[in-house]
Amino acid sequence: MNRTFLPALFLLLSTGLAAAQLLPPHKDNLFAYPGLLSADDDGGYRVVDYDEMRDINGRDQTPERRVHNKYVSTGVRREQHDLIAETSAGKVRHIAVGTSRRASVIVVYLHGQGGSRRQGADDFTFGGNFNRIKNLVHNARGLYISPDFSDFGEKGAAEIKALLSIYLRASPEAEVVFACGSMGGALCWRLARDADIAPRLGGLMLLGSLWDSEFMSSAAFRGSVPVFLGHGSRDSVFPIEKMEAFYRSVRKAKPGYPIRMVRFETGSHGTPIRMTDWRETINWMLAQ
Repeated sequence: MNRTFLPALFLLLSTGLAAAQLLPPHKDNLFAYPGLLSADDDGGYRVVDYDEMRDINGRDQTPERRVHNKYVSTGVRREQHDLIAETSAGKVRHIAVGTSRRASVIVVYLHGQGGSRRQGADDFTFGGNFNRIKNLVHNARGLYISPDFSDFGEKGAAEIKALLSIYLRASPEAEVVFACGSMGGALCWRLARDADIAPRLGGLMLLGSLWDSEFMSSAAFRGSVPVFLGHGSRDSVFPIEKMEAFYRSVRKAKPGYPIRMVRFETGSHGTPIRMTDWRETINWMLAQ
């Protein structure tokens, strides 16, 4: 592989969103992609440099357990609440950060197998990336939600939909971005097929997650909802070749469809959760 960095092109891709920068800057220099190795499809498919010694051992005070303090701003905890919502699908425990009324955007993180609502609100794991999204959304007068749910099927999707409906009534103008880690993607794709949810979607983020062969028949696809795919090249749970094939199938089915993929070279299953640039991705989605 040609490992020549392309700084000029990378800068263009990162700054060409000036028309719709809803999320203001927050520690951008610390969370920017460390380097672009290659780009295809006019930047729709990018290969980003990843190095475990630099991006875990050099970034974390205790590798994979606690990031160095400069990566986090914990004042946002004042706007964080651990809640139980009484919904039409039952009680749904969730952590909410930001404003619950007239939110500019609602970002929902759906964890993978073995996770919980606490994963998406942990300030110090995954290189501080969850602390960053909390700050980004709060600073944009938006709402960030990290919920629990019963399963990755029909019941779990019903719980997320019911929880979301409560917050959407209080923020009727907000677009929704689902960010789904690992098996949480099963809920992302299921909700994308929901005719009630799809019109409110501003984007779908799949982080080390799975693909969906039925997406091209979904309400979200018909509405051209932006999709971001972040994947480690050495993901042993969901092979990257499958996700790359899915990316190509979407582009073939609807040329010009707003879909992007970032391949983290040498990255593993959890790398996209640690390394994805939330601000660049969500601002691109909302600019579509």
